[in-house]
Amino acid sequence: MSALGGFTETGETDAVGPVLMPSGGGITGARALRRMARAVRSNGKATAGAVLLALFILVALFPGVIARDNPNAEIYPRSLNPSLHHLLGTTSFGQDMFAQLVWGTRPVLLIAFGVGVGATIIAMLVGVAAAYLAGAWDGVLSLVTDVLLVIPLFPLLIIIGSYLHGVGTLVMIVVITATGWSFTARQLRSQALSLRNRDFLQAAKVRGERSLYIIVVEIIPTMTSLLVASFLTNALYAVLFSSSLQFIGLGNPSVTSWGTMLYWAENEEAFQIGLPLWIIAPGLCIVALGAAFALLNYAFDEIGNPALRSARSMRGKRVKRPA
Repeated sequence: MSALGGFTETGETDAVGPVLMPSGGGITGARALRRMARAVRSNGKATAGAVLLALFILVALFPGVIARDNPNAEIYPRSLNPSLHHLLGTTSFGQDMFAQLVWGTRPVLLIAFGVGVGATIIAMLVGVAAAYLAGAWDGVLSLVTDVLLVIPLFPLLIIIGSYLHGVGTLVMIVVITATGWSFTARQLRSQALSLRNRDFLQAAKVRGERSLYIIVVEIIPTMTSLLVASFLTNALYAVLFSSSLQFIGLGNPSVTSWGTMLYWAENEEAFQIGLPLWIIAPGLCIVALGAAFALLNYAFDEIGNPALRSARSMRGKRVKRPA
């Protein structure tokens, strides 16, 4: 699920995907983002993913407008079935399940966006710096990346979580970010290696620009679409990892989120006591949010890969051809 293809002016590609080539001394990140926005509007998968993600963002921003009940208040009759007053029923503790689902959206999105941004920034700095600086810098940074790559991520998170039992949202973001950037760094390094000897970078060297300036101003803006795809991948895995850690009890059970809902539902044996929605509702939300990131990610792969675009257009022509 690594939709890492970029937009290209010349159509050149490398092992990682199409390269966003500069035009007239470099293409700005803002221009690349505008092109991506147009591409998203013209791609069905990207549009569906964007709409679904926008719905979750609205719920996270205004939970009190959608669900007025206190998600932690144990003030209702226990184990009620769905009704007009309690759309999903109540838990075995007497809490409104719909309120928990709505208010639980915010910490999940905070983790997704926090890890997505943090891991992508670390991977960008490490991967691009290793590729451009080369020599000892490349050796050291690549060694750190390789060490993290060979360690299975989820078991590592379980070990860390067991020492940080009951951690909150911020600590969860820090832990997943610190352990989850290596794969993206390896991909960004491969992409940056293909740019090292391009004319616009050689021109910057001749002008006497510093390495930091070349990395930040010349190289990184040409990788905008690839960075967006990396963010989507990291955000997707953050949702899955954080929910899994909370489900097995390594998060803070007092924080209302979809993972902790599953944790308490499992502890109370929700299926056995006739409360299947306690498990099904947060599970479906995790799937839907993951699908939103995955659809956007897959769409970027389709948008940025010329071969996939050609195949898609050919299928469209065959469908439109009259019988």
